[in-house]
Amino acid sequence: MPESDKPLAGRTMIMSGGSRGIGLEIAKRAAADGAHITLIAKTDQPHPKLPGTIHTAAEELEQAGGTVLKVVGDVRDDASVAAAVDRTVERFGGIDMVVNNASAIDLSPTETLSMKTYDLMQDINCRGSFLLSKLAIPALKASARADRNPHILTLSPPLNLDPRWAGAHLGYTIAKYGMSLTTLGLAEELRAFGIGVNSLWPRTTIATAAIRNRPGGAQRMATSRTADICADAAYLVLTSPAGSVTANFFIDEQVLVEHGVTELDGYRAVPGAEPLTVDLFL
Repeated sequence: MPESDKPLAGRTMIMSGGSRGIGLEIAKRAAADGAHITLIAKTDQPHPKLPGTIHTAAEELEQAGGTVLKVVGDVRDDASVAAAVDRTVERFGGIDMVVNNASAIDLSPTETLSMKTYDLMQDINCRGSFLLSKLAIPALKASARADRNPHILTLSPPLNLDPRWAGAHLGYTIAKYGMSLTTLGLAEELRAFGIGVNSLWPRTTIATAAIRNRPGGAQRMATSRTADICADAAYLVLTSPAGSVTANFFIDEQVLVEHGVTELDGYRAVPGAEPLTVDLFL
């Protein structure tokens, strides 16, 4: 593939999470162009129920064509994230893309949701996205000055104020909408600097290990799409002009359709005619 067809070649992405699932597939799509990728992830040792560690993820990214910096760290820890940003700039010379992928989920109603879990979701989802984005701003501004098309992309939903979503799982909704408010605010704050700030959310549930391990997992997997659809959509966002593509709450399939990709059956986790399950907040 000619270099002109690899717009992320030599670009640097820093991602929270990414040892598995949607984040890993987004990183692999960038790695295929020859991108530099820093992964900030906690999973150093194999999880009993979830496949993949930061080490296996790094191997996959390198096999795909990327250069990887592994940072075993916690997005909840200020010093850990600051060190990851500093090490990325030192290793790769800057940062061109921030992907806020790390997220915790618990759909319990308010009465039964423990405050420990509430705090976990707030700290990883909302605060973690704010922190990583904040600390990367100087490097993103430098990227913009060098005409390297800097972006922040956060895996969070459109701000849908239908009371249904707050009423169904208030703690989780607050945490995810906090991520989306970070997109909204930073897009406006950084607009003048030419930094694109957007969110991306799947139209349907995505077939990940987390979905498979929930009650009714087999049925959920059959009515889900693969993470490839999010990766392909994220790639299109991250390669779009940062100066004009900002403050959007993109839905994966809409991004693809707008770029001429209308055949989406190939993204089904299980081929068949079963109706797909629409994701939360839509």
